[in-house]
Amino acid sequence: MSGLQLLWFVLIGVLFSGFFFLEGFDFGVGMAVQSLTHSEDEKDQIVATIGPVWDGNEVWLITAGGALFASYPFWYATLFSGYYLILFTILAGLIIRGVSFEFRKNVPTSQKQIWNWALSLGSLVVPFFFGLMFVSMIQGMPIDAKGNMTATFGDYFNLFSIVGGIAVVLLSYLHGLNYIALKTTGPVRDRAKNYAKFLYGVLYLGLVAFAVLMYFETDFFELHFATTLGLLVSMVVLTVIANIAVMKDAEITTFIASGATFVALVALIFTGLFPRVMISSISSKYDLLITNSSSSPYTLKIMSYVAISFLPFVLAYIVWTYYIFRRRIRHTSVLESK
Repeated sequence: MSGLQLLWFVLIGVLFSGFFFLEGFDFGVGMAVQSLTHSEDEKDQIVATIGPVWDGNEVWLITAGGALFASYPFWYATLFSGYYLILFTILAGLIIRGVSFEFRKNVPTSQKQIWNWALSLGSLVVPFFFGLMFVSMIQGMPIDAKGNMTATFGDYFNLFSIVGGIAVVLLSYLHGLNYIALKTTGPVRDRAKNYAKFLYGVLYLGLVAFAVLMYFETDFFELHFATTLGLLVSMVVLTVIANIAVMKDAEITTFIASGATFVALVALIFTGLFPRVMISSISSKYDLLITNSSSSPYTLKIMSYVAISFLPFVLAYIVWTYYIFRRRIRHTSVLESK
């Protein structure tokens, strides 16, 4: 395995971590539109918290997909063909929630509720199917010697993958509640904190169920015992930190801890896969490995130069964007703007 192959495996993990850290709270805010608010003004208030950033956050997913295509074409081919319907559903969810931002703003009041529901449902569907996809992937899928996946319904939808999907939804919702508490004032802020205090108790149970199923349904503990256990413990520790922080109204700490839980989850998946990128349930000799799934050394070298050249500017722009829109959205601001 070359250094460039390892580098791009890590970079793809970093891109997915960035996506879930940033877009995760977008999904949570979207779900909260229908579950947290008590009036149309409160819906407008929390949507305004992500209005300037949600589309930029989705760029992380596009970049991750592009990097996967360019650096690991065989991984990309097997993943996208084998999970075609799952990824199509994710795309549909992204489209629905994307257009709902514009439609809910411009349609008559009588039709606004339709697009509020579209935003919430789209924001729920996407993290659920992402969780289902990644968890079923680490269980192992029926991949043959040619890299073709011929999966059945039970390969995609089983106890572990469904628990994984629900876990990602719950993490996204909590991350969104923490973001709302950080970015708003008034009743909706207090309500977001109260919801989060309750749901952290549910998350503890979810983490235990996830860890137990991972032990029985994957080979992560067998192959990478120390890192798997360490990252699971870190997820629990981060959850405890976020729970304590929300009790003490330490909003920045709560938000960072909930986002870092996503990072730990992605790290858990990628370190558990290593040195594989796809696991075959038919035979381990059909596993897709980092060494036999990547592009040529020349391609990886050119991609590295491009990434090193542009990455500082991209990160600087992201930091600048969040700095510019750092102010809280007051609960009276929506009323004053009407």
